[in-house]
Amino acid sequence: MRTLFLLIFILFITAFVVTTDFLSEQKKYERVKTAYRDKEDVVTKKLKEQNLDINNFHILITVFKSEQELVIYAKNKNEQKYKKLISYPICASSGEPGPKRMIGDGQVPEGFYYIEKYNPSSSYYLSLGVSYPNKSDKLKSTAKNLGGDIFIHGECVTIGCMPMTNDKIKEIYIYAIQAKHNGQQKIPVYIFPFKFTESNIAKYKEYYKNNKIVLDFWDNLKTGYDLFQVTLQELNLSVDKAGNYSY
Repeated sequence: MRTLFLLIFILFITAFVVTTDFLSEQKKYERVKTAYRDKEDVVTKKLKEQNLDINNFHILITVFKSEQELVIYAKNKNEQKYKKLISYPICASSGEPGPKRMIGDGQVPEGFYYIEKYNPSSSYYLSLGVSYPNKSDKLKSTAKNLGGDIFIHGECVTIGCMPMTNDKIKEIYIYAIQAKHNGQQKIPVYIFPFKFTESNIAKYKEYYKNNKIVLDFWDNLKTGYDLFQVTLQELNLSVDKAGNYSY
């Protein structure tokens, strides 16, 4: 029993050191230093408005392509439900509603992803890498090369990414690296073609009436969209053999 407790203690300390080292390493970069100098007070104040502490929160990101909007939800680490924290305009776009299925198609992906890269010296100021292609994308695409390198980034230019202004990416980047520092290993990123309102559904069903594959895919996404809107909890996802999401 004593050995077990010792092992648990060592694992805890190791996890703490790794997490601490991540934030310390990030803060060695000039752009991250600048982000904290310019935006730490802004971020801290916004969190406090929702009774959240900068050292005790996790986040979830939703993106709506047609509305060109990125929304950050947040919660205390020990809570189940997220609450809307802040929304940002996406400052440039490429492609059209519909999933990304191959390299070079100019499309922004649609589906359920997470942040997998934190780049403090990006060519696009600061950037957060999204885990495209995921299992669903791979099963639903017939292309030999699905592409990759999809980011939320600065500089306000894009081919298939979600660009913010350099001013706003500073805030978003702080939210993300602080959440990781707080122990959140996978920050969810849910990317939708549009907000699934009745008017939007009617509009896009008419426009894409001859594209059953896309309409069926959107019906599958809508189930997850609706579930998150009701529960405000991270979705428990799986992917079937056809690449459809199960919730």
